[in-house]
Amino acid sequence: MHTLTRRGFVAALVSLALASPVLAQDWREEYPELTIGISSSENETDAITRNQPYADYLSRELGVPVNLIRGTDYAALIEAMRSGHVQVASVGPAAYALARKIMGEEIAPVAVTLDSGGNLGYYSIIAVRADSPYQNLEDIKGKSFAFADPNSTSGYAVPSYYLSTELETSPNEYFGEVAFSGGHEQSVMALVNGTFEAVATHWRNEEAGNIQTMERKGLIEPGSTRIIWKSPVIPNTPVMMLTSLPEELQEEFKTALMAFPEKDPEGFAEYTRGTSSGYSPAKHEDYLNVVAITEFNAKERRKNKN
Repeated sequence: MHTLTRRGFVAALVSLALASPVLAQDWREEYPELTIGISSSENETDAITRNQPYADYLSRELGVPVNLIRGTDYAALIEAMRSGHVQVASVGPAAYALARKIMGEEIAPVAVTLDSGGNLGYYSIIAVRADSPYQNLEDIKGKSFAFADPNSTSGYAVPSYYLSTELETSPNEYFGEVAFSGGHEQSVMALVNGTFEAVATHWRNEEAGNIQTMERKGLIEPGSTRIIWKSPVIPNTPVMMLTSLPEELQEEFKTALMAFPEKDPEGFAEYTRGTSSGYSPAKHEDYLNVVAITEFNAKERRKNKN
C-alpha cells in the first residue's frame, strides 16, 4: 500500500495548482461554439446546404457546435471576421488579400483546397454566349461587360489586372458598359439572358467551374456559353483563420480539416461536389502575387479617379 507523506502531499497540491489553470484554459470554455463564414458563387440556400456536411463534420471532431454564415459579399464576411463574429472563413484569394490589408497578421491562411487532380490552382475566364461572333478579347472591345464582385479574384481582380497589363487599358476605357453583377451566378445568368455580351467568372478544368455547376443545376442550358480568354493559374481558395484564437484550437482545427476527406468521405464529397482531393497547408507567402495584383488594381482605380 502506497503512503503519501506530508511532503509528498504538499508537492501534489502544488502540482495540482499549477495544472489547474491549464485545465481551465481549454479553448472550448472560451469558444463554446464556432462560426465559419462562407462566400460562394452560389445562391444562399444552395451554398448553406452544400457546406452543411463541412460544419457537421467539424462539430463532431472539435466537440462544439460549428455554425455557418454566408456573407452577402466578400467585404461583409471580412468585416464579420474583423469584429470576431466569424473565426474561420473560406474566401477567394483576392478577398484574402483584402482581409490581410485590413487585418494584417490578425488573420492568416491555414490550408488551401486541392482540386480532384491534386492541383493548387484555378483560372479566371471571360465567357460569351456560344452563338455570339466574339472569339477573343479584341472582339469584345466596346461591348457590355460584367464583373462579379469588386473583391472577387477571378470575377474582377485578375481579369482587370490583365486588361491593364496585356492590353494597356482599363475596363472602363475598353468596354462600352461595365457593371458588377453581384456574384458569379448572376453574371452568367445575365450573359445568357442577353444583359451583357461578356462576363468574367471562374473555371478549374473541363469538369469543374462556375458554368459547369450552373449547367448541372439546370440554371443554364449546357453549351450556351463559350470561353474566349483564360488567365494564368491562380492559387486556390484559402481557408483563413483568426490568429488570435487559442493555439490549441488552431491546431485541432487544422488537424480536423486535413483529415476531412478520410474521416468523412461522403460528407467531403458532398461538400466539394467531388471536385477536390483534400487540402494542403498554406501560408501568406503563397498569395503574394495575388496581393500584388489587388494592390495594382487599387492604384489604377485611384489614378483613373484623378
